[in-house]
Amino acid sequence: MNGTRDSVTELLHGIAAGADAVSGADILVCPPFVFLSQAQAFIGRSPIALGAQDLYVEKRGAYTGEISGPMLKDLGCGYVIVGHSERRALMGEGNDIVARKFAAAQEEGLTPILCVGETLEERQSDTTLNVINSQFSAVADAVGIEAFAQAVVAYEPVWAIGTGETASPEQAQEVHAALRGMAAKRSARIAADLRLLYGGSVKSANAADLFSMPDIDGGLIGGASLEAGEFLAICNAAG
Repeated sequence: MNGTRDSVTELLHGIAAGADAVSGADILVCPPFVFLSQAQAFIGRSPIALGAQDLYVEKRGAYTGEISGPMLKDLGCGYVIVGHSERRALMGEGNDIVARKFAAAQEEGLTPILCVGETLEERQSDTTLNVINSQFSAVADAVGIEAFAQAVVAYEPVWAIGTGETASPEQAQEVHAALRGMAAKRSARIAADLRLLYGGSVKSANAADLFSMPDIDGGLIGGASLEAGEFLAICNAAG
């Protein structure tokens, strides 16, 4: 929940100006709902894709304050984040709601970015992979593994979001490899092509090391995306 019209204009102008120089990486921005139209106007002719930070499970109706998949599609979005750790923790969204949002996104032709991740307590109790498996399986069981042919999965350790702490490349790779293995148990073909992102205090200083891991295909960038130069440097590291 960041930004004003002026700051978003400045940020998007900076990203759009440098996007053409990024080679080998897809760039996606997911601004707050109120800035989606503004973002679309800036990136319409650039290689940058547009996504949203969330959506509601229903297409329409008396759900004051919510945003539907058809609305996002109408605004030019191609992607939407579902199951972000803050939605899970602060808004009480469980795996069942996340699975419904994933399905709602795909019903409108939006590519869902499914977020999974463990808390510090869960990591310290050595239940990380159990938590990840539960979050991933809830969606895969609900929609089927074939749905992941048009989806992205992002691993975001909750303990490394906005804290300055970052999972080491080896820690991140362990979970990414496990995620790909979870998908492979259902379909080796889907698993091989599944795009896995890492999100957890990624910055230009550590991006190259993280993205060098065999199962880390890119990043879900938080605070570092609020400065165009820093964000573009991360994009270049992913190329």
